[in-house]
Amino acid sequence: MSLIAVTGATGYIGGRLVPLLLRNGHQVRVFTRDAQRLRDIPWRGQVEIIEGDLQDRHAVAKLCKDADLLYYLVHSMSGTRDFATQEKACAQVMAQAAREQGVSQLVYLSGLHPAGELSEHLASRVAVGQILSAAANTLVLQAGLVIGSGSASFEMVRHLSDVLPVMPAPRWVLNQVQPIAIRDTLHYLAACAELAQPAHGTYDIGGPGTYSYAQLMKIYAQVAGLREPKVWPLPLLTPRLASHWVNLVTPLPRTLASALVQSLQHDCVMGSREINELIAPPAQGLCDYPRAVQLALEKMDADAVQTSWATAQPISAPAEPLPSDPDWSGRKAYTDIRRISTAATEAQLFSVLHRIGGKSTYFAFPALWKLRGLMDKLAGGVGSRRGRRSHSTLALGDVVDWWRVEALEENSLLRLRAEMRAPGQAWLDYRIEKRADGRSELIQRAVFFPRGLAGRCYWWAVYPFHGAIFPATIKNIARAAEKQEAS
Repeated sequence: MSLIAVTGATGYIGGRLVPLLLRNGHQVRVFTRDAQRLRDIPWRGQVEIIEGDLQDRHAVAKLCKDADLLYYLVHSMSGTRDFATQEKACAQVMAQAAREQGVSQLVYLSGLHPAGELSEHLASRVAVGQILSAAANTLVLQAGLVIGSGSASFEMVRHLSDVLPVMPAPRWVLNQVQPIAIRDTLHYLAACAELAQPAHGTYDIGGPGTYSYAQLMKIYAQVAGLREPKVWPLPLLTPRLASHWVNLVTPLPRTLASALVQSLQHDCVMGSREINELIAPPAQGLCDYPRAVQLALEKMDADAVQTSWATAQPISAPAEPLPSDPDWSGRKAYTDIRRISTAATEAQLFSVLHRIGGKSTYFAFPALWKLRGLMDKLAGGVGSRRGRRSHSTLALGDVVDWWRVEALEENSLLRLRAEMRAPGQAWLDYRIEKRADGRSELIQRAVFFPRGLAGRCYWWAVYPFHGAIFPATIKNIARAAEKQEAS
């Protein structure tokens, strides 16, 4: 048994690696900016949690204290314009703490890349690996597109293939890439904790085959039972135009779409299989791309997606939560409050609220909600294509289209914070209270803190739509809960 420290435990890969390390008998310590985000994670009670910021030297030192191994699994595929400077600063703080606390092994997940000039995101990843490698024995594992349910790469391929029967595309869709299944990525990462001696070096990891991006989309369509898309490579589509196109058609926000598009400008394949000399491949063999797609689709169909790219937070500061009502004094706020009495129980109402968004839409006027999502996409926001990690249940921190679950109290409260592009901050929450007559009362509240004149104009521009949408929404939620009672 060893003590393992993990950064990025709330991210797509870290959230899957931690339970694997626990099953292998390790003690695990995780680092997060907000410990509350781990509240609904099944393994929360099995790990030690250190709360802090990656540039907080004291908190990072606590993370590294007595740790035998440290996984550094944080990347900024979005966030601020100076993300590269931020990433280097965070890596330097971590490297110094690891050196001072005597961490014997670091593991960093980077990206496959060609020699020569790199995109800003790939160059930043290489720089972070170099900073960590100078501090201690560091294994830098370089992976290409990670394919699994909820991964950004898979969602990009899935939505492009689902939506577009004919796709005009840049010529780089013919470049070769070497995807790796999430299960194989986790195999290599977890095996780093089982090495007899600390190791140092940079190793490529990847699946058994290479494909063009156009082939990835066609193979996905075959596995998913869809009509094979026609891909037309065009020389006129620049990376910037392609990023806008990917942002519009897929759930990925423009900043993340731009990062992925930039990484596809050149062939990104393994330079060697030297990793096999250090870590043996999985006993069942590496998972090829068609099988990885099939496994991802099966997980989605079974509503068993463990983690999603959308739940990961960038390095930049999180959005401000909704202040308590007394804190509103002196601050401009618009609210829309609706109430309804129902014979449904608190539990029945809450089970219906768990289905809000995604494929279930919002119980009223689905076309208007989709239109709002499209408007957000056109403005460079996240839109509504992010969907949900699970079709039937919510957890704190989960994404619901352009919302994020900010508060979740069983049979009592659901609060969603908007992450759309808007001149202000917005929330939608539902409270359930028991009345003296034994009936339940559902309270629906929309809250908006406008930013300047634009924010005030925005609220009044959408107010007429609220007058139609919100009354119908709360009535349909209550009706759906009452139907559960009747059945």
